[in-house]
Amino acid sequence: MKIAFLADPLSGFKIYKDSTFAMMREAARRGHALYFFEQRDMVLEEGIVSARVAQIHLTGKPDVWYTADAAVDVKLSEFDAIIERKDPPFDMEYVYGTYLLELAVRQGACVINSPSAIRDHNEKLAIGQFSQYTSPTMVTSDEARLRAFHAKHGDVIFKPLDGMGGAGIFRVKSDALNLGSIIETLTANGRHTIMAQKFIPAIDKGDKRVLVIGGKPVPFVLARIPQNGEVRGNLAAGGIGVAQPIGERDREIAEALGPLLAERGLLLVGLDVIGENLTEVNVTSPTCFQEIFDQTGFDVAAMFIDAVEQKVLG
Repeated sequence: MKIAFLADPLSGFKIYKDSTFAMMREAARRGHALYFFEQRDMVLEEGIVSARVAQIHLTGKPDVWYTADAAVDVKLSEFDAIIERKDPPFDMEYVYGTYLLELAVRQGACVINSPSAIRDHNEKLAIGQFSQYTSPTMVTSDEARLRAFHAKHGDVIFKPLDGMGGAGIFRVKSDALNLGSIIETLTANGRHTIMAQKFIPAIDKGDKRVLVIGGKPVPFVLARIPQNGEVRGNLAAGGIGVAQPIGERDREIAEALGPLLAERGLLLVGLDVIGENLTEVNVTSPTCFQEIFDQTGFDVAAMFIDAVEQKVLG
C-alpha cells in the first residue's frame, strides 16, 4: 500500500517515543511505501485536493532516521491511506485542514481518522456524550457559573478546550486561591469557553491512557503519574508513564465507547481515565504506543497497522 502521513515536521520527531514513528516503522516492515506531508502542503485547486508530498525511507539509524525523495504534487485520492497525525492546538487552521481532507475523502481518499469525525469530537467536549462515565463537569464561559461550580465541589480542575499535553490546566482547591484570576485568564474575561471538572483524587495513581483501535481496547494502558507536586500526569508535563494491564473499569468504558466511535470513523482513539472517570476522548494524534511496547512487549503499532490494512484491503 501507499500510506501517506500528515503530521508536524519530521525534524521534531523524538523517534524513541514517537507513536507516529512507530506506525511508520511497522508499515515499512510490512513493505508498505511511506509518504509524508504537512498541513501547509495541501492545496485545493480546480476542485481537486492535492499536496506536495515526499516519499520517505527509514534508515534504521537513530540520528539520521529517514531520507526523503524530492517532493511532488500528488492528488490525495491516489494514496491507499492517509494517516492524520497533526498535533493540536485545534484552532481554525486545524479545522480548515479537516475541511480539505473531507473534500479529499469525497474524491476517493481514505483518511484515518475521519476528518469530519475529528472535527465533531472535540477532545474535551466529547465526554459530554458519555456523562455516565465522567466526574461532575461544566463547560461555559460564564464566570458566575464557574464560581458556583467551584463553590459546589470545592476542589476543581479548570482547562481550555483546545490544548494538549496538559497546557493551561489549573487546580483550585477549597481555599479558592486565585480562582478569579484563573477564570479571567482562561476565559479571556468571558470570551472563551472552558471546562471545569471536579478534581479526582485518584490522579495520584495516574491519568490512564486507554487506547482503542478499530473499536477494540489495547490490553495494556499507560498510567501517567504526576511528579513533583503536579496535578498533571501528561508526559509532556513531566509525568512518568507506567504500563499496566487494562483494568475492569477501563475495559468497561473502552468496550462501551469503542464500537460507537469506530462506526463514526475514529479508527484510533485514546481515552483518558482517572480512577473510575472518563476525562477526555483523544482523536487527533493519540500517543503512548512505544511506552506500552517498551514496558510490556505488546506491539500497539502492529495492532494499528492491522486495522489500517483491514479497513483498506478488507
